[in-house]
Amino acid sequence: MQLLNRLKTDVGLMLRRPPKQQYAALCYRAKKKQGTCEILLLTSRDTGRWVIPKGWPMTGKKAHAVAEREAFEEAGAKGKIEKEPLGFYHYRKALQTGLKIPVRVQVHVLEVEDMSRNFPEKGSRRLEWVSPAEAAARVNEPELKELLLSFGERLQQSPLKSAASG
Repeated sequence: MQLLNRLKTDVGLMLRRPPKQQYAALCYRAKKKQGTCEILLLTSRDTGRWVIPKGWPMTGKKAHAVAEREAFEEAGAKGKIEKEPLGFYHYRKALQTGLKIPVRVQVHVLEVEDMSRNFPEKGSRRLEWVSPAEAAARVNEPELKELLLSFGERLQQSPLKSAASG
């Protein structure tokens, strides 16, 4: 009975608690000759599902700086990060205890200029460059799918402009 009461309390707290915040980088590179772009996806370390680089807030760092750092640490991507967010998506993060908590992810666009050969999480993830449509098909989160598709459409409309300005 004690276990059921604890479970009831945990679930109640989880449902009342506001979502935790993470910051992500939507990493892309322009294929100017083709007038298209590719998006960098990577696998998560725990489940192997396709994701974009993201992480928890860091003391003293602004949201876009956290996203930029996560892009480097998780994928070796370096480039120009946009300060204004592209948008947001939500998902449920499974904790080691088995509890799933709601998370709101603020996404910043990063135009990749260089890929480092050495980065902290090298070897623990698979990286692939794919079209926005393919990226949307691979990720699980519906709101992230929409962000990827709308970003791809926006770039097609103004392929030579900066993604965030168009």
